[in-house]
Amino acid sequence: MSNVNFMQAAGAYQDAMRVAQHILTKTSAGSAAEETQNARGGSFIDLVGQALQGAAASGYKSEQMATKALSGKADLTDVVTAVSEAETALNTVVAIRDRVINAYQEIIKMPI
Repeated sequence: MSNVNFMQAAGAYQDAMRVAQHILTKTSAGSAAEETQNARGGSFIDLVGQALQGAAASGYKSEQMATKALSGKADLTDVVTAVSEAETALNTVVAIRDRVINAYQEIIKMPI
């Protein structure tokens, strides 16, 4: 059995959380312009981008809740709920991805 240094593991986890936070702030940087675009109807890319942002945000929230639970500051029910929401968001993103790939493959098969 290998020796685990818990301080290194906690530091690596904290670094991963910082990267996730950076990704979330980077993807939501132009939200004011996107809200104006969405008021006019928006595009498919904007819709997919919002779905990805929502999935990333729910994943980040579940990570925060898990961290709080490890430190004894969160209830287990809240952690399970957050993880379940993140799982649902991820399943939605995967389903959208599969549909987009399927549509692309159908378009490629069409004769010109």
